[in-house]
Amino acid sequence: MDQNPRIYDQPVSFTASSDHTKFITNVYAWMGGALALTGLTAMYVYSNEALLQFIFSSSLNYWLLIGAELALVIYLTAAINRMSAQKAMLYFLVYSAINGITMSSIFLMYTASSIASTFFITAGTFGAMSLYGYTTKTDLTKVGNIAIMGVMGLIIASLVNIFLQSEMIYWATSFIGVAVFTGLTAYDTQKIKQMAVYQDADSEAGQKTAIIGALMLYLDFINLFLMLLRFFGRRD
Repeated sequence: MDQNPRIYDQPVSFTASSDHTKFITNVYAWMGGALALTGLTAMYVYSNEALLQFIFSSSLNYWLLIGAELALVIYLTAAINRMSAQKAMLYFLVYSAINGITMSSIFLMYTASSIASTFFITAGTFGAMSLYGYTTKTDLTKVGNIAIMGVMGLIIASLVNIFLQSEMIYWATSFIGVAVFTGLTAYDTQKIKQMAVYQDADSEAGQKTAIIGALMLYLDFINLFLMLLRFFGRRD
């Protein structure tokens, strides 16, 4: 998702090779940490019957959590230039934890073994596309633009299907969703690689840009995982 604020417009003076590597490492470290926090939070909530009952006994509670997630993402991407790097990191971690709470619902729908296998399928797909995006010399801007339009279409179709409950729309959005987030993974990786050229990894701006890059890849991974779970998830 193209939510990256242009906090990297002004080049800074640094040693390109070392800072480039450190910046990319920071991005993937934050992304991996956020995914781990989401997974651990989801498993904790699922293992706590009182929490499950509180969250999912009322649709209002669940939708409030969804609203909090959206508000955090919007605020983080819109206001990151005005906040400190530490505050941006905190918001990212809080968002990841809240996402873990809402994602605990997948344990109520699918078997643990199918969730685990889908996670590894997602990791393999994500890794391959991220490697492609990082190494290819092809400009993926057109792919990214098409994928972003696809995301908008998926959102609209999913909202419509809340009322229609059409199985055809469900499976169509699933197939399209896998393609969209696979393409976005490659595009966002290439975009992050380009961002790295202008970053001093240890600077305030460099740390904040790394958080935005991690958020982009985190969203790609989570959405790809949820789309693949529709195909590979197994119910009891």
